[in-house]
Amino acid sequence: MANFYIDNEDLKFHLSHPLMKKIVALKEDGYKDKDQYDYAPQDFEDAMDSYDKILDIVGDISGNIIWENAQSVDAEGPQVVDNRVIYARGTQENHDALKNSGLIGMALPRKYDGLNFPIVPYVMAAELVSRGDAGFANIWGLQDCAETINQFASEDLKMELLPKFNKGATAAMDLTEPDAGSDLQAVQLKATYSEKDKTWYLNGVKRFITNGDADISLVLARSEEGTSDARGLSLFVYENDKQTLKVRRIEHKLGIIGSPTCELVFTNAPARLVGSTRMGLIKYVMSLMNAARLGVGAQSVGIAEAAYREGLAYAKEREQFGKAIIEFPAVYELLTNMEAKTKAIRSLLYEASRFIDIYKAYEEISTHRKLTPEEREELKHYQKLADIFTPLLKLISSEYSNQIAYDSLQIHAGSGFMKDYPIERIYRDARITSIYEGTSQLQVVAAIRGVTTGGYLKQIRVYEKEEIAPEYEYFRSQLMAMTNEYEETVAKVTAENSNEYIDFHARRMVEMAGNIILSYLLLLDTQRDAKYKNNAFVFLKIAQAENKEKAAYIKNFEMKDLGIFKK
Repeated sequence: MANFYIDNEDLKFHLSHPLMKKIVALKEDGYKDKDQYDYAPQDFEDAMDSYDKILDIVGDISGNIIWENAQSVDAEGPQVVDNRVIYARGTQENHDALKNSGLIGMALPRKYDGLNFPIVPYVMAAELVSRGDAGFANIWGLQDCAETINQFASEDLKMELLPKFNKGATAAMDLTEPDAGSDLQAVQLKATYSEKDKTWYLNGVKRFITNGDADISLVLARSEEGTSDARGLSLFVYENDKQTLKVRRIEHKLGIIGSPTCELVFTNAPARLVGSTRMGLIKYVMSLMNAARLGVGAQSVGIAEAAYREGLAYAKEREQFGKAIIEFPAVYELLTNMEAKTKAIRSLLYEASRFIDIYKAYEEISTHRKLTPEEREELKHYQKLADIFTPLLKLISSEYSNQIAYDSLQIHAGSGFMKDYPIERIYRDARITSIYEGTSQLQVVAAIRGVTTGGYLKQIRVYEKEEIAPEYEYFRSQLMAMTNEYEETVAKVTAENSNEYIDFHARRMVEMAGNIILSYLLLLDTQRDAKYKNNAFVFLKIAQAENKEKAAYIKNFEMKDLGIFKK
């Protein structure tokens, strides 16, 4: 019997980060719920005990139900019957297990039957579910839609819809269309308001919609006639009546088979407006997408963990030339690098989650009292960090997830190419992480602001000043040298005063910043627990080599060289 929470010490380590005291205090806002709800925590220790117990349950379900169902779900997949989605047997079992444990809508406020969890333990649960089955993690993770409803919908709508999540309601975000993928401002699905019925009606087609036949969907639609850009788009909530929404097909995908990716047809589908018209893409969907990108970060870390463990287990048991293959340098180096990269992206995942937790908690507090000047400054500070760390997380974690799955399959050799081993499925599942919720290229577009505004450098300087044990000063000195190299490289690129030139080198500069940040995070982890020393050392070696290569490429590149690459 495997419990994915108990068998991974990293999770309790990150759950016990010193910033959690501040996060919990803000989230519980004076522990005001303790007299109204018998499951609300009395104090910090009580809250942490609650997170630990819930994550234990998630870990048990992830290891003993979701993981055990993953292979059959991948083979069976969902089906469309009479324009409706029918989950694979294992998918329904997974959902029922989490629903019956009260783990749908776990981050919602208690007045909507949620657990009022901060982002950190919620994301931790997402990592656990993703390690069990990345495809199912998409279905479970779409409870992020409930967070968007909670943040932007009217109180009446929230009171009506949000308690349904705890009872097991599934969700979807219906954004993309056949001619509107990454360019969401091109969305054409129409929303028309009927004065007679006092109701909005949706008409049109959506494509590539994860869990498209969900109970509750957030739908991006064009509400303003004669518009063709983002200013004409609004966000609507649609409750599936099984009549006005038809599932035309389920896409046949390379991976995440258990997650139904649907083409949908809306025909006079009644819907309700979320917030204000015209703000659908500009405000609400951007918030939803940031949450989704954090979710993909958690999914990527879960996949990486699963892939690493499969590779490690196989290398220990597989013998060649009279000994286990883990004894060969080519294999143990690969495994050690995989482990270090997995630890690094996990540290980045929970650092970003902590930033989001703090600014979101302040936003919530500001709805019922005025923030002090100091609190407003903290909100802005952590929001800025969240804005640049979220795309960095999505970029690096998804790319590493693919690398680690690739390397794990390589360790399995020919056996890994067969469906007899889970790594074949994990490898296919990993591929989507660097594509959906914004490709790696689009994450670079978002993250480059952290380079050009100095946001990453400023946070690196914060890490640089942290207290470090004397035996690790050599480590910090190497990171300071890497930071100087990064600063000089950015200066060379920006000195050309060309947006095209910056865009061309953007990924190199973002990844250089990321390598320094991840190295510092592992170094700081080592200050709390020396067991991370080897991971920090290994990752620093990888990061140094990569940054030197990127810096040399940019140093030897001139503006005129751009012409060589244009097609």
